[in-house]
Amino acid sequence: MTERTSASIVAVVDDDPGVLRSLEYLLESADYSVRLFASGGELLDSGCMYQIDCLISDMDMPGMQGHELLRIVRAARPELPVILITGYPETLSRLPAPGIANHLCFSKPFQGPELLTAVRECIAKLRG
Repeated sequence: MTERTSASIVAVVDDDPGVLRSLEYLLESADYSVRLFASGGELLDSGCMYQIDCLISDMDMPGMQGHELLRIVRAARPELPVILITGYPETLSRLPAPGIANHLCFSKPFQGPELLTAVRECIAKLRG
């Protein structure tokens, strides 16, 4: 887990260490503080859910899937921006209707600048 002094904290949940590191570097390059978790359970057990400004989560992980994490996060912090990423776009059909949950979805591979724009806009809306 890496932390930097920044006004915005982004948590990333993914079971792939390479994806975690890549997203850490990308987000840190935009001056975000980053918290990395290998599973949804790690995020929930960390106690930092109320400190983060945006959550990026993989959809397809062993154990707790991204849609399950989204449901738990929505119950605890309905205002928290969530960005879901997946290598399997067909899994997006498991998500609740767009009117029920405020989230964005990206299919892998995605463009780093597009993800950074989404994070920036989500955090601006949260603080707006």
